[in-house]
Amino acid sequence: MPEKRYLMTPGPTPVPPAVLAAMAAPVVHHRSPEFTPVFERTLARLREVYRTDGDVLMFTASGTGAMESAVANLVSPGDRVVVASAGSFGERWTALVRAYGADVDELAYEWGETPDPADLRGREAKVVFLTHSETSTGVVADIRGLAAVAKENGSLVAVDAVSSLGAVPLETDEWALDVVLSGSQKALMTPPGLSFASVSEAAYAARSTSPRFYFDWERIRRAQQQLDAAYTPAVSVIAALDVALGILLDEGLDAVFERHVRLGRACRAGAKAMGLELFSPDEDSAAVVTAIRAPEGIDATDVVKTLLHDHGITIANGQGPLKGQIFRIGHIGYFDVFDITTALAAVELVLAELGADIERGVATARALEVYEHTHV
Repeated sequence: MPEKRYLMTPGPTPVPPAVLAAMAAPVVHHRSPEFTPVFERTLARLREVYRTDGDVLMFTASGTGAMESAVANLVSPGDRVVVASAGSFGERWTALVRAYGADVDELAYEWGETPDPADLRGREAKVVFLTHSETSTGVVADIRGLAAVAKENGSLVAVDAVSSLGAVPLETDEWALDVVLSGSQKALMTPPGLSFASVSEAAYAARSTSPRFYFDWERIRRAQQQLDAAYTPAVSVIAALDVALGILLDEGLDAVFERHVRLGRACRAGAKAMGLELFSPDEDSAAVVTAIRAPEGIDATDVVKTLLHDHGITIANGQGPLKGQIFRIGHIGYFDVFDITTALAAVELVLAELGADIERGVATARALEVYEHTHV
């Protein structure tokens, strides 16, 4: 196996050197004068990235932990909820709300379909649970449109934005999103370990009777108002996140969104130049991950394994029913066009080795051409 490694999944994602350096600094106490300004600045920067004036609560947990916090704080046994599900992470919402005893109205789509706001009309519920970026398929949903219909129905709106926050436009306050969940390890360019929840006043007021302790929003809110953490946080990961958020905000969120659109265009164009069929939508919304169908007769699992073993490149297999059928190349966070061309060139090599009829060299040339000559 080669010594050099390339991480090209939709999460975790590569981490900039300055962010890694922040993690390597000596550990400080979470209630020390050294840590307090870092914590304060990180919370303020999170609000900027979320584009909200409200609270953004921080957990030392995975993105699923933040998702569970939304369910634990909003769903009482028997509450009517709607889940729009079109992939692995939509199904995770369904599993979570069922675990808390909700009466679930599942708006289920085939994996790879895009949820339609019109399908939410008339579905009354306490909460509508949505997935912004479904990384299992590459689909990025129209959260603004979906949320508007849910609000017409009188529902609260909770959004899984674990892989979309900082990658594609998301306006927490402008779109009237009550709860938005995310994590450190995707477009925010930080190692795994932290997750977040923006919470509206309406969501606070609608708290459930379900038991909770670690994920109790009020407990965390009270602590953060004092620039404290309710429990021992991952101080080194927070220090790293502070640096990563600074990098994002210095680049400018609109510039970041444009970069991701151009990277997605380049990746899709390179795949199509090889004669491969896209699974994810061939449109600018698919700026988080490109999902590609394996050629007939080739198992995507073999593509993923060979890329790692022979070239040190980690991409993602399909999930659930798509395992072995598609492979996925991420392009969120600390990526540039040369990361995309590296992945495409290696895919060319591996597919040819596995017996596919692939014209060599066309993918990288086309990807560079599209990236250079198209602008958002």
